[in-house]
Amino acid sequence: MRSMRSLVLAAGAAIACALPVSAQTIYPISRAEILAGSKFDLKVEFDGAPAAADIKVAINGRDAAQVLGKSAIVDAKEEGQDHTAYWIRGISLSQPGTYQVTASAGGKSQSVTWEVYGTPARKARNVILFVGDGLSMAHRTAARMLSKGMVEGRFGGELAIDDMPHMALVSTAGTDSIVTDSANSMSAYTTGHKSCVNAMGVYCARNKSGLGHPKVETVAELAKRRNGGMAVGVVTNTEIEDATPAGMVAHVRRRSDYDDIVRMFFEVKPDVMMGGGSAYFLPKSDPAGKRKDEENYLEKFKAAGYRFAATATEMKAAAAEQGTQRLLGLFHPGNLDGALDRKLLKKGTVSRYPDQPDLADQTQAAIDILSRGANGFVLMVESGMIDKYSHALDWERAVFDTIMLDNAVAVAKRFAAQRDDTLIVVVGDHTHPVSIIGTYDDTRPGERLRDKLGVYNNAGFPNYPAAGPDGYPASIDVTRRLAFVFAGFPDHCASGKPYLGGPFRPTESKRTRPSPTRCSARRRPRACRATCPSPSRKGCIPPTTWC
Repeated sequence: MRSMRSLVLAAGAAIACALPVSAQTIYPISRAEILAGSKFDLKVEFDGAPAAADIKVAINGRDAAQVLGKSAIVDAKEEGQDHTAYWIRGISLSQPGTYQVTASAGGKSQSVTWEVYGTPARKARNVILFVGDGLSMAHRTAARMLSKGMVEGRFGGELAIDDMPHMALVSTAGTDSIVTDSANSMSAYTTGHKSCVNAMGVYCARNKSGLGHPKVETVAELAKRRNGGMAVGVVTNTEIEDATPAGMVAHVRRRSDYDDIVRMFFEVKPDVMMGGGSAYFLPKSDPAGKRKDEENYLEKFKAAGYRFAATATEMKAAAAEQGTQRLLGLFHPGNLDGALDRKLLKKGTVSRYPDQPDLADQTQAAIDILSRGANGFVLMVESGMIDKYSHALDWERAVFDTIMLDNAVAVAKRFAAQRDDTLIVVVGDHTHPVSIIGTYDDTRPGERLRDKLGVYNNAGFPNYPAAGPDGYPASIDVTRRLAFVFAGFPDHCASGKPYLGGPFRPTESKRTRPSPTRCSARRRPRACRATCPSPSRKGCIPPTTWC
């Protein structure tokens, strides 16, 4: 054992000696792709806190400050840490090409290479970006099956997404992990720079402050600053402070900094903003407010000339008025209810907020307002609850919201068909480990879920009723359902049936006793083990059930 340990230590030491010493960390990082003329921060972190006089930063062999036309700021022991930070903020490079950045101090040197790229003359007057948060091929296939039907192996039609002229695969890994989140991936879409998990509009440096990291310009800021000032729209059915919509404007290391994100929305001032999350626009003294300060951003937006809408009816009325140039629509203190609950089951918070807009109607209202601008527009539309329902293992709700996303895309395609100047892009920002593996058939013999599962030639086809004109089937409580399964957490022993009583919560607080129907001596989910240690315990059921 000792000889093996010595061998491992010796090998580790040899590897460490062979690696180059990274005395400096440079942001933007190596192989960064930077749009010519876009703004960003240059930061170099020098280990050991060298003196300013010993620091040299060069771009293509010339002093960086001279190349960039701005003086550098050197912060010794930045935020009390053992490094010196070299900053030049708010810079840009106007000429496309390859740039080598070299930072040296104390005899140690580090270099990175940037690729600055230009763009051809503008062709699209308008750009509409649709984001299906967490969208996977399985979501899309299930949406097509439920909305178009399938007979003898052929779908009854195509989704609006299906006949887009081009399709590609996108890699969304960030700078710190092969697995990303909505903040990091959306930030890559809106800035052209990869970042790390939970961050938006910044490179993740050593700064302790979530607002102190080196920034990169977002597409909303760029559109407002260039091309004569394009109109900008941000539409979602989640809280508007959530990662995907926030990625249009935010520069934060922590996606949960909702107070700061609302402030950044106000600083950028997108012309149309619609979603949930009204609680973070209201001061902490307001009974409905969740802010940590006394700022009332609802009143600030109104004072800045925004028409405010709290319901779908108010939204449509505001969009119909030709004088409406700016609209703030906040339809829920949190996330909006999904299509399944709003249109069919009337569960969730629908009884408290009965007049929530559909994403397709939000898209139409946004296009109506933004198209009044003189210089075109950039609009981002997110179907965000696909992700949140998938995290909760509630696939029917996720797929209904995928159908809703497709309806919104159809709205944009009808607008674009009337003109030849609008680019439409539909993407997922990341995906879930989900798959359609067959069907669950209640008529199959047996009591366990695995007895009801039909795969391969036994799968057949589901028997959902034909969808209405909006693409939604009139019922999901049918006898032969899609077996849409999850390979992620939380641990849960599924029933294979839809959740008709409201959005599913596979995990509860420790004070909540799990339902006995979720327990099984053969395979008990983690939440059940403490309360259902054996099938003989009162309230538990024998192992001949679903699991």
